[in-house]
Amino acid sequence: MTTDPDRVATARALLEHLGLTAADLTGSSRPAVPTVADYLPAVVAAASTGTRRTYGSSWRRMAAALGDRRIDAVRASNLEALMRQVTAAARPRRNSRNGRHAGEHLIAAARAFYNRAITDGYLTAVASPAHRIRKPRRLPNTRRALTPNEMSDINAAARSGGNDIVLDALLLRLHTETACRRGGALALRLIDLDTDHALIRLREKGGTQRWQPITPMLADRLADHARARGAVVPTAALLRYRNGHPATYRRYDLLWKRIGQQLPWVAAQVISTHWLRHTTLTWVERHFGYAVARAYAGHTDRRGPATTTYIKADLHAVATALAALTGQPHSLATSDRLCWPAESGAVADACTRAAAHRSDDVSPGFGRQQWLDP
Repeated sequence: MTTDPDRVATARALLEHLGLTAADLTGSSRPAVPTVADYLPAVVAAASTGTRRTYGSSWRRMAAALGDRRIDAVRASNLEALMRQVTAAARPRRNSRNGRHAGEHLIAAARAFYNRAITDGYLTAVASPAHRIRKPRRLPNTRRALTPNEMSDINAAARSGGNDIVLDALLLRLHTETACRRGGALALRLIDLDTDHALIRLREKGGTQRWQPITPMLADRLADHARARGAVVPTAALLRYRNGHPATYRRYDLLWKRIGQQLPWVAAQVISTHWLRHTTLTWVERHFGYAVARAYAGHTDRRGPATTTYIKADLHAVATALAALTGQPHSLATSDRLCWPAESGAVADACTRAAAHRSDDVSPGFGRQQWLDP
């Protein structure tokens, strides 16, 4: 087929008028689209440590199943089929939901993968196959607040055996007082402990940081623990094994496995450290309200309902709740910040207990129990 010179000239004039070139029409200015396997190292390198830990296994599954395909050639049906395979092959556990979480996790990982590809200009948001798949509906979790008797039994079991009772007791006490996550506890450094004001600086998921009140007793025990186990420089890990190495997630697994062997109901309900967070935050919300519980949990970095704009709780409110929870005084606790003269009920009672520094408060495993003592 011969090319009409007049039509070519007309086309060139039109392109010049529009400010385009032939390369713009062919898309040759876009970067060459890599395969899933070739692009994965770039995704991993750009991800944070937490993201790599969370999505690493799912990304490797994607590379194994779809590695030879260009990322713009992967279809939604390919990812959905992989999700079904992962769901069916999920390892059965006591708390498993028939692989639903595994399938949901793979779709979340695929979306993170394609978000990076969109940012790098390999494809547009509407062309992402991962965002066309609906995640499996998340079922309500079965966690609940533990009762005082259950907390007492767990504390007793923790100090009745094991190869490091001191570390185990510190972990339980720390999580019960602060409602922090495991990552926040393991990230604690010597510089994050303020014994003068009984505060710790928690660095948790999403890069958030906050100062959290703890009892002076716990602050002293943490300082003694770190010093005795070789924490010297300010950036040294606070929680350590007896050999001086920083504690890891493995310690929690061993702790709850040991407690479950002594308390069958712990193993049957798959109780874990996160149940302590539920327990403490439930108690705080019941006695001090939603605003204080939200601040206690470290959720103030997020945008919540419109009402949260007006009901923010500060560090003193959190310290007051901690004092009422533990029955121990705190220098930042000021009961008059939360209790009005005409107030009555559970909040007023809790504030009165905090101001009087009583130790007979009915709280989640606290009160007169001295289970941190050697």
